Order: sequence, then C-alpha cells, then structure tokens
Amino acid sequence: MEEAQRFLNRLRDEFPAALKAEDQLPVVPLSRRVTEDELQGESLDVGLRLLTDRGAPPGLAPLLCWAALVRLLKNDLSPFHCPKDAEQEDEEPLLQSENVQRLFINELIAVSKSWLQTPADVPAVARAERRCSAHAIRNSRRKMEDKHVLLTDFNELFGLQDGVDRAYFAVFDGHGGVDAAAFAATHLHVALSRQDTLQSDADAAFKAAFKRTDDMFRVKAKRERLRSGSTGVAVLIQGQQLTVSWLGDSQAMLVRRGRTVTLMEPHKPEREDEKQRIEELGGCVTFMGCWRVNGTYAVSRAIGDFDQKPYVSGDADCCTVLLLGDEDFLLLACDGFFDAVTPEEVPGLVQDALSDAGESSVGGGAGVAQRLVSHAKEAGSNDNITVLVVFLQPPEQLLRAPAEDSNSQNALQPQHSADQQL
Repeated sequence: MEEAQRFLNRLRDEFPAALKAEDQLPVVPLSRRVTEDELQGESLDVGLRLLTDRGAPPGLAPLLCWAALVRLLKNDLSPFHCPKDAEQEDEEPLLQSENVQRLFINELIAVSKSWLQTPADVPAVARAERRCSAHAIRNSRRKMEDKHVLLTDFNELFGLQDGVDRAYFAVFDGHGGVDAAAFAATHLHVALSRQDTLQSDADAAFKAAFKRTDDMFRVKAKRERLRSGSTGVAVLIQGQQLTVSWLGDSQAMLVRRGRTVTLMEPHKPEREDEKQRIEELGGCVTFMGCWRVNGTYAVSRAIGDFDQKPYVSGDADCCTVLLLGDEDFLLLACDGFFDAVTPEEVPGLVQDALSDAGESSVGGGAGVAQRLVSHAKEAGSNDNITVLVVFLQPPEQLLRAPAEDSNSQNALQPQHSADQQL
C-alpha cells in the first residue's frame, strides 16, 4: 500500500490538473480514429503504457486503467465523433482517438487523486506471483513486425471478480506490416474477457475471441486500406487450467520436470489437413522456396490477410491441459525462434541460462529470454525473434533441480483437444 501511495503521489505531481485540449498527450495512441468497439482495447493500451513507463507497482496499473475505463464509458462520447464522408454514411461512427484518449487520461488522473484522498477505496490485489522473461529483436529484417503481451493481472484489467486467478500471454508475428500484429496484441485479450464461456469453456472462448478480433481488423483494414496479416499464439492460465490457442506458426510449449510437452501443431500449408482444406476451397499449395498458399503466404491461418481468405483461415485451434503443479515453465515464441531452435533444445538452454546467471537467477530469471533469442540468432535465424518465458516454478528451484532427459516427450493429455488431433 505504501508503494502504491508513493506512486500515486508522483502521478499527482506530474499531472496536477486535467489535460487541456491544447496539451500534448503523454502517450501516443495507436490509431487516429477508432470505433467504439476498438475504444476499450486502445484506451487500456494507452493507460498501461503511461503507467508502466512511470514505474507503477505490480497490480496497480491494471486496477487504475479499469477504473478509468469504467468512468470513460459513462461519458457522452458523441462530441468526439468524426465527421462522416459519403463513403461512410452506413458505417458506425468513428471517434477522434486523440481527443477521446485525452478524456481517458483525465479520468485516470481523477481516479488516482480520488484514491490518494481515500486510500480505503483502492481495490485489493489478490494475485499469485508469476515470474516472466521476455525479449524481442528486429534481427536482420528491415522492420520489427512482432508484438507480445504479458498480462499477469488479467482479472484486475477487466474487473473480473469470480475468484479464479488468471494470467494471459501472447506472441504475434506480423507480415506485410505490423498493423495486424499490433491490432491483435491490443484487442484479442479484450475480446477474450468478454466471452460468456471464459470460465466454463476456455477453448470456445478463445475461438470466439480470435474470430471477433479478425472481424474487427477486417473493418479497420478496409477503412485504412491495410493489407497485413499476423500469426498468433496466446495462452490463458486460469486456475489450474492452461489453454493455448493459435493461428499460424508461432508456438507455445510447456516444460514439465525437464521434459518438453507438445501443446500444439503449427498451421503450415504443407500440413496434410491444411493442404486438403485449402484445395477443397479451390486454392492451391505450391513450393516457392517454402510451401505457400496460392503462391503467397507461408502460413495457412492468420489474422488479416483478407486477400487470401478463406484459404488463409481465421479459425483458431485450441488445447486445454490441467496443470499438475510440477511444470517448470511455459515458452511462447514466433517462428523466428523455432526455425532455428528445436523444442527439445529449450529445456537445456534455459538451464544453461539460469546456471550462467548464478545467484542473479534468484531475481526471477529475467535474462533467460534474451539468452534464448541470442542463441536463435547465432543458430542462423535472420527473422524477427520474440521469446516469452513464463516460470511456473521459481527459477532458483529449477536451477537446483537436475533436469531430466529433455529429449523424451512427456505425455500430458489435453482435456479439450484441438480440431486436429495432436
């Protein structure tokens, strides 16, 4: 509580009064114009970036963002509507993002001041400590088109109070531009939080959330003439359940007692079931340096890529497994990592990184992802590389425990299997 009070005091000192119309925003919004459907994701993104950049203590930033968002949505937003042109007469109104985000930041400032005046109003954070390590590089590519999300306070960000602990992690690998990846990183977890089946059927919730995100991006892509796409892999840890959902060839893997656990099979055009699906729709899979859908994309499912829908499908696969408590860590990464590193190598690489860090591994294994990214680059990857490691045991405990044979695969049965049997 004292740490939260100190941060709120610093925030009050930086923003002693509400922002005026002529004041520059302290954080640049992702978009110039947004629909009301996009407003929640874009506002939460603005708030998290603003607070995280200023060193908000763990758990406080999502609580502040949610409280400010609730206040924002009670406002009459019609003054922020953009004028419609002739082509937009039948479309939903667009909001001027900079102006509406200025209002959101002002609500954020108002909430923080209110909590300073009445500390008892600050919601309690009931959260399990979860140590993570993330690192991403552009590598040899001209642009960085990867995005990733670490959200250990899922419930707090969306005001969920059902008593089920949740954490969300995702990696998105864009192609043809970063727009689709940035959109998915901003909106997929928002769409997931809105699903009625979130607790009862996480697979169904994820599939619906991916479809909703793809549909929303279709509207934005048409409006702004965007042509990009993105693979994506996302994980929701919900109590003792782990659900992974994916489109394309970004991957998630689990390590349990030093052994790799296969959670998914990436969507690639050469996969027999994917090839058959594409051909039955009238498309083709051809080899042009690698297998491609209709001679274009090297993945068979993605968000965006609307010029190749439905051949490049937007339907996600899912798998849910029960966590037994003896899992070591979870790893999510884009194909820039897995094209150069096999899953069987990962447990040993993590052990080596922890061993080399020595006593500093007690601090949370923060440098592990960077070591893995460096290894993939040295192994020949030229692509963007993003690696995200979620420790399910304290890193120092993994360092002390001798790794079992990581070349043999652990048989962990999914509670709900993906469309394609793993």
